[in-house]
Amino acid sequence: MEAAGAGQGWTFLSNHAHVLIALAAEPDLLLREVAIRIGITERAVQKLLVDLEREGLVTRERVGRRNRYELHLNQPLRHSLESHCKVSELIDLVAGGTGKTKRARPS
Repeated sequence: MEAAGAGQGWTFLSNHAHVLIALAAEPDLLLREVAIRIGITERAVQKLLVDLEREGLVTRERVGRRNRYELHLNQPLRHSLESHCKVSELIDLVAGGTGKTKRARPS
């Protein structure tokens, strides 16, 4: 499966956002699966997750041999032009309001 937008050179959303969107839909995804969906390397996903964890947007929980990712999306977007919006609003917009996002408790 080719990642949506792959080969187009650039996208409107960052790979940080793409990781959050993928994990919002399926918090039990393997990093390999996230990488394939986004169209980047597994190592790049690891680095992005470190950033997201550092900012408090993601916590990682070990469940057996896998990780489960809990998202904390009630924070404002980081840039001053969009800081009036919460991360959750962006994720919900991109998810199409389908109810696909599976977030644990608000933070």
